Amino acid sequence: MWTHNINPVLVQLGSFQIRWYGVIFVLGFILAFIVLLKAIEKKQLKNFKKDDAYSLILWLLIGIIIGSRLFEVIFYHPVYYFSHPLEIFAIWHGGLSFHGGLIGAVIVGILYARKKKIKFYDLADLLAIPAAIGLAFGRIGNFINGELWGTRTNVAWCVNFPEAEGCRHPSQLYESAKNFIVFFVLLALNKKHRKPGFIFWHFVLLYGIGRFLVDFYRAGEHYFLAIQTGQWLCIAMIIIAVIFIFKNNYYR
Repeated sequence: MWTHNINPVLVQLGSFQIRWYGVIFVLGFILAFIVLLKAIEKKQLKNFKKDDAYSLILWLLIGIIIGSRLFEVIFYHPVYYFSHPLEIFAIWHGGLSFHGGLIGAVIVGILYARKKKIKFYDLADLLAIPAAIGLAFGRIGNFINGELWGTRTNVAWCVNFPEAEGCRHPSQLYESAKNFIVFFVLLALNKKHRKPGFIFWHFVLLYGIGRFLVDFYRAGEHYFLAIQTGQWLCIAMIIIAVIFIFKNNYYR
């Protein structure tokens, strides 16, 4: 058993705070930007320049925030947010859904690919791997914040979080470990020549399976047929990924 006493604030100047989670969030986009620059140098993306990388990262940031917030409002806490509509815009209070962020990123990627006349899968395959490592560190950020804790347990490594009753599974770290596994699997798959979209759809599949399993150890608020909302969304991810994997004949 361990008592969580990590300060989530990295730097504080008066009322201004820089939190570990925010730093990790920004570093994730910096990593994606570096990957794009490397791809431009190697001419992996036709009609794509350095300025385009800046623009794409900005639009991805906007798309991810809007998509993740909308899913949080619609699927997780609709009663609260529709009763307090101004809170919908208060993203600094927390409440961002991965599934919505993924859809927001995909929409931005499709639109940007059409604008630049490049293949969406070229972008998606390229960014899936840094996305996996970024998500892995992001869950560590959740752990530092002492949020999204797991179910009550008496295992030796359980954690007493400040705002949770009883000792809890550190489910944030379980999910971080899962995302690291996804990252290394995608790295291994990326070493071989694959059809466009192969890495992206395997990212969706592996993330969906891993998140579905980890969520059994994560404390939830909304259940349907004994399964959490996030798990149902993961089931949708898995089904869609499997359909596209077979539709695109990746294993023939």
